[in-house]
Amino acid sequence: MTTDHSAASESFREAYYQIAKSILESFPKYRPPLDLFVYKDESATLETFCRKGQRLSNEEVDEVHSLCSAGSLFVARADHAVYFKHIIKQLDLVLIDENLKQTEIAEVIIQALIVRLEDFINQPVRPVFEELYKDVMVLTEFLAQDRFRIKLFMRRLAVDEHKLSAHSLNTAISGLWLFFETRKDFKRRDLDKATLAFMLHDIGMSKVPSFILDKTEPLKRDERAKIIEHALQGGKVMHKLGFAFDEMVQAIMQHHERLDGSGYPNKLKGDDIGWFGRMTAVADSFSAMITPRKYAEALPPAEAALALQNDEKRYDVKYTSLLNAAYVTNQF
Repeated sequence: MTTDHSAASESFREAYYQIAKSILESFPKYRPPLDLFVYKDESATLETFCRKGQRLSNEEVDEVHSLCSAGSLFVARADHAVYFKHIIKQLDLVLIDENLKQTEIAEVIIQALIVRLEDFINQPVRPVFEELYKDVMVLTEFLAQDRFRIKLFMRRLAVDEHKLSAHSLNTAISGLWLFFETRKDFKRRDLDKATLAFMLHDIGMSKVPSFILDKTEPLKRDERAKIIEHALQGGKVMHKLGFAFDEMVQAIMQHHERLDGSGYPNKLKGDDIGWFGRMTAVADSFSAMITPRKYAEALPPAEAALALQNDEKRYDVKYTSLLNAAYVTNQF
C-alpha cells in the first residue's frame, strides 16, 4: 500500500489488496468481477464502492480509475480466486503489483503455468508454446530476483493427482531447487533454459494414447513400447519448435536413464548420462513418487527423497542426498 495510507496498511493488509492500475485495467470496464472498496481518510475505514458485476456509469468508471491512481481502491483478499483468475491471463502483472505477497505471487504463477501447460500438452504447436514461454519467463524473472523464492514453490508441490501438467510443473520446481543448490554461478539464459527443459521433459507423453496411460493392468509389449518412445516423441516436438538445446535434449532423452544402465530409451550408464539428465531423472522420479499413480500409492515427499537417496545404484547421490537433507532439516 502507498505511504499515504501507512496507518491503514497495518489494519487492512491481511484482509484487502490495494489494487494496482494494471490489474484494474484487466477487468471488464463496466462490470468489475468482484467487490471494490474505497478508503476514507476521515474515518480510516473502507467503504463499499460497488458490488461484483454491478453496472458502472461512465462517471463511476472514471472515479474508479481516479481512486486507483490515488491508492485508495481495494479488493478483498477473500476474493483472491477471482483476482488471481484475471492476473493469470496477464501473468507479468505479478512482477509489478507491489501489493501481492510473495506467497500469493507463487500461487498465481503456479495456477498460470498449469493452465499454459495443459494448453500446450493438448496442442503442442508454436502459438501455444509462445504463450507458455512468456509465463515461464515470468517465473524465471521472479526467481532470478531471489533464488531462495524457489522454496515458496517447493512448499506448494501438487500431490493430489498425477496429471501430466502438474507433474511437469512439480519436476520443474524440484529440478530448479536442485539447480540452485548445485549451480552457484550461472547466467539468466542458463536459468531460462533449465526451467524450460525441466518443465517440458515429459512433453512426449502427450503423444501416448490416453487408454495406455489410464490402464491399471500390466501393459502389453506394444503398449510398453509406446511409453518408451515418449522420449523420442518429446525430442521431435521441441526440435520442431526450435528449442532442442543441450539441456532440453538431456532432460527429454535422459530422464528415464539410470546410472546402472537399467533405464531407457538408450540404456546409458554412468558418465554417459549428462549432469542435466541426472538432475532431471531425480526431479522427475521424485515428482512421480509424491503423487498417486495407477500402480503405486503416493509417498510423503520426505519418504520419496529418502528412497531416492537409498537407490544410489540408479540415481546420482549428489542430487538425491541434497534433496533428502532438505527434508530431514525441514527446509520446506
